[in-house]
Amino acid sequence: MPADLRVAESPYLQDLLGQPRALADTLAALDRTERLQQLAARLRCREFQQVVLTGMGSSFHALHPLNLQLVEAGFTALMVETSELIHYQTRLLDPKTLIIAVSQSGQSAEIVRLLEISQKFEMIAVTNTAESPLAANATAVLLTKAGSEFSVSCKTYVTALMALQWLADILCERDLSESRRELSRAEIEAVSYLSGWQDHAQLLTERLGRVRNLCLVGRGASLAGVGTGALILKESAHFPAEGMSSAAFRHGPFEMLNEDMCVLIFSGDDRTRDLNRRLLTDIQERGGRAELIGESASFACFRLAQSGNRTRAILEILPVQMITLALAALAGREPGKFELASKITTTE
Repeated sequence: MPADLRVAESPYLQDLLGQPRALADTLAALDRTERLQQLAARLRCREFQQVVLTGMGSSFHALHPLNLQLVEAGFTALMVETSELIHYQTRLLDPKTLIIAVSQSGQSAEIVRLLEISQKFEMIAVTNTAESPLAANATAVLLTKAGSEFSVSCKTYVTALMALQWLADILCERDLSESRRELSRAEIEAVSYLSGWQDHAQLLTERLGRVRNLCLVGRGASLAGVGTGALILKESAHFPAEGMSSAAFRHGPFEMLNEDMCVLIFSGDDRTRDLNRRLLTDIQERGGRAELIGESASFACFRLAQSGNRTRAILEILPVQMITLALAALAGREPGKFELASKITTTE
């Protein structure tokens, strides 16, 4: 019997369908402020010895694309969870460090603690809350325009990715008009994909009905979708999911392949796409279940529009969001409804 998708018609679904508008509003608001330009100039002049990128949950995972771009541009960049930064890696909080902090609320417990111990240092904030402590205390701020959000990060996640890509283009001194043109495609492609949410979710209930464990794997910038995807599957559908690099999957978890597990492989960019496809083949040849998420995916629900590197990370999360709807419907559970957690984490 087909799963009843009526349970998916929830505030969480409305947030998912609101992502294109949130992307458009955020892009329209993005600017190269004087403070951002000053910090970018100081970074390029090597006044900062390193850049520390920090956040928690999906805010942390969203930093992967920026981290890679900074390293490729010749900067020393480190990704550190805010909880680890404030308790174990405070030596990184040096006047020669530029901090880039991402927090949707701008007032989670870890961010508040970071602000208490890093008042003297330069910080760029990416947040969805203009009146938050993070926005008030940062040297420069990029505000996303996701609006209010019911529970699980979706609008705030994709808009953070957009803002961080804009920031990458500023810090790496790229053509911002080209950046804006390419980022504008994210709204268009998100509208196209999400318009078929019911078909996607229904097909996925049939495809994943017997799956008991999901593993999400990828490389490079796709690690943003890998980490956030595994997180929202647990949050939205209460479904066991793990995220890791494609290479790490071969180092042990490959041994766990069985009919109850499905491996979702993000094909990613040209640099390692062939390696990811080889993993797909190897899993299938050994009788395991695996699906590719990307432009060349065979399954329509996992097929993404042809996109540039600036927008791929934004689009990659959309199929995983459809999976959360399907799995919640299979379980008869309202997707995205918190039962034990809360939207803002107030305890470290």
